Amino acid sequence: LLEQVCEGVGFAHKKGVTHRDLKPANIHVLDNGHVKVMDFGLARIGASSGMTQTGTVLGTPHYMSPEQVQGEKADSRSDVFALGAILYEMLTGHQPFEAESMHAVLFRILESEPEPVRRWSPDAPDPVVTLAARALAKDPSRRFQDGSDMGRALRAAREELEQESRGPGTLATILAQED
Repeated sequence: LLEQVCEGVGFAHKKGVTHRDLKPANIHVLDNGHVKVMDFGLARIGASSGMTQTGTVLGTPHYMSPEQVQGEKADSRSDVFALGAILYEMLTGHQPFEAESMHAVLFRILESEPEPVRRWSPDAPDPVVTLAARALAKDPSRRFQDGSDMGRALRAAREELEQESRGPGTLATILAQED
């Protein structure tokens, strides 16, 4: 599902649109299994949009990037941070920056690292845990550059895990041995 979300968000990024409010409530799974990213109400189009100014904080606190918390310009990497928060929540059942007040949540986003995924989900696959950590990097330059980049990494991780789970005795392995 998150691969589809990344694909949709990546498409928006390629068109110069930054969502700025990605969260589970804005992701809908349709009856056919396809995912639709909703509520582009806070979206920013290109560099010249006059919708907001520096110093204005917009978004849902638990999914905001550090740069959004600081009122700085949000770009595709800010959306990647939100995608990382969503992935973390999918893996653990917890938001990465849980706290008792919104002020404390914002402080944690700026100053703390999330609890390790393995605290909540000891069997989470290494490639996906690594991917979530990269998406949640405080420094935007250390994150995936847009939704498409993150989607490709998720797909590669899924394919790697599927390959590992097939192991010896799969049809592909048996056919390869016969050659």
